[in-house]
Amino acid sequence: MQLLAVPMASSGGGGFTLLLPLILIIGMIWFMSRTQRKQRARQAETVAALTPGTKVITTSGLVGIVEETDEEYVTLEISEGVLVQVVKAAIGRVVPDDDAAGDGPLAEDPIDDADEPTADEKDPVDVPDAGKDKPEGKVQDTPKLPPTHTEN
Repeated sequence: MQLLAVPMASSGGGGFTLLLPLILIIGMIWFMSRTQRKQRARQAETVAALTPGTKVITTSGLVGIVEETDEEYVTLEISEGVLVQVVKAAIGRVVPDDDAAGDGPLAEDPIDDADEPTADEKDPVDVPDAGKDKPEGKVQDTPKLPPTHTEN
């Protein structure tokens, strides 16, 4: 018996089908890098526009008011008299002013409290053992610890 080698039928588009996934991967990388470039540019604009008195939130969640800026650092006042120096790149976003935030629907429609009873009209709440037999100035009982061992 004699074996003959017969060429298999080709689909004809072998080169293109191998190139298509490579083109898709390159396109995805280009699109992602373009998005990241836009985000970096937006961040750079935000940091460049920092002026004293601007309220900001850092990337770690620290909220403060800008006191001063220099080439690398921003000094934030996080509480009255408490200043913290952070790297400019740590500034996540600028908090909008209260004046701009007050223009929303909450500022236009104040809540009508006329229907709610005042503190004098409300019924007192009876809480068992609330303030009974406690020395003056003591707010809360000390917590009871669980047993450390059990007896058999």
